[in-house]
Amino acid sequence: MLKVTLKRSLIKATKSQVETVRGLGLRKRMQSRTLQDTPAIRGMILKVNHLVEWEQVAE
Repeated sequence: MLKVTLKRSLIKATKSQVETVRGLGLRKRMQSRTLQDTPAIRGMILKVNHLVEWEQVAE
């Protein structure tokens, strides 16, 4: 499992980055979600790595 937190604002983010963050289920700054550790989720995190912070958590 991965805990993903939106750390930066989406004000100057591109449309693609905003859609990726929404796809991760994040809407507000400092909001966190716990997601399955899949290759698709990891790819989304890498795309918006400068906007989010993530860590592995126990299942």
